[in-house]
Amino acid sequence: MLRDLSKFLKVDEEKENAIQDLLFKSQHTMLRSKKLVFDEERMEMCENLEFAPFTKFCPKCHREYPMDENVCYECLVALKDISEKTPIHDIESKPIFRFSGENSLDDFESIFCESNVEKVNEFNINMNDLEKIIRNIKLTSLRNLDELINDNYVDLNGITILEKVLLFTKTFVNVEYKSYGQQLGYFEFETVTIDDRQTASLQITTMIHELSHFLLKEILVGVLCKLLDCASNRFIDVIVTYVLAYSNFTQLIDEYSAHCCEGRFTVYGYQDYSSFLNIIAQMDGEMSRDEIEITKSIGNTFANAIKDILEIFIDRDLREDIKSNFLNYHYESPNYEMLKLENCEMLTDEGFLKAIWLIISEGFAAAGENLEILNDYLEEAK
Repeated sequence: MLRDLSKFLKVDEEKENAIQDLLFKSQHTMLRSKKLVFDEERMEMCENLEFAPFTKFCPKCHREYPMDENVCYECLVALKDISEKTPIHDIESKPIFRFSGENSLDDFESIFCESNVEKVNEFNINMNDLEKIIRNIKLTSLRNLDELINDNYVDLNGITILEKVLLFTKTFVNVEYKSYGQQLGYFEFETVTIDDRQTASLQITTMIHELSHFLLKEILVGVLCKLLDCASNRFIDVIVTYVLAYSNFTQLIDEYSAHCCEGRFTVYGYQDYSSFLNIIAQMDGEMSRDEIEITKSIGNTFANAIKDILEIFIDRDLREDIKSNFLNYHYESPNYEMLKLENCEMLTDEGFLKAIWLIISEGFAAAGENLEILNDYLEEAK
């Protein structure tokens, strides 16, 4: 079945062209708010030339003011103390993504009933359904972003590139920080953990990589909810988590997709494919070279859907800022040998749906036979 997907391949022109432009460095400069005060005699805002310490800010326009000012006359609102602003690093978020459905399946017994197995195998999903799932994820993340900005008085023009990516990541997942071990970061049960001892550029690429794992999982949660006509819950979430972890096939897709997304927002030649290569090394000939390439094409196709979500916030300007920031921190020469791992093919819509069917149908069957592992996942996810 996996080899049959080769007839649905097409060239990923965007990625192929991107590889040709390896070291583009943006000259984009971030705009910052001016420090203004209100001139009562002139009845207008003017630049403060006395350099008094700014201890207050306008919650609407985010301009900063000295201690003796109380009102922003541009916005006609009372000023707030700067201490009320929460640093992006310390903002707490517990975002929730929901998919709706008629059925309430709140235990594994009801989920793995015979009729649901038939629904999964029939796979009544089309590209319009998939686009609605992705749109749902986008809308939820934008609402979360708007809430975080408003609740924490965030001025997007006044924060760093790292803080922008961190804020965006927090609209999808909880973010935690670690200060030990060599691992740059990981995603596990709705939480991305990063090592904030690393350079800003490595933290950014790590967040994008780990966030991509979450988004692939969330897309498949939406697919399974659509198939079963049920609302998303922790049982569905655990099943999809298992599906992406139980076989080398799905692990390769998940890992390669994350690497492709990371590559979209950084400079080619600096990616670390060790996690992907480790999976291949432990397979011991389980898959042929052609099957691995098809698997990479599936991962690349998922990556294009995920990048579409990421780019609602990480636009061209911010993307080039990220690349420039990366080059400013990394002086070693790029390793273009890793480009040999790049796959510039993706599946057609028909092929993509067949690939998702293969992942979901085989994974769902395997999950139903491993309830003990699923229950362990439930405990870990609490």
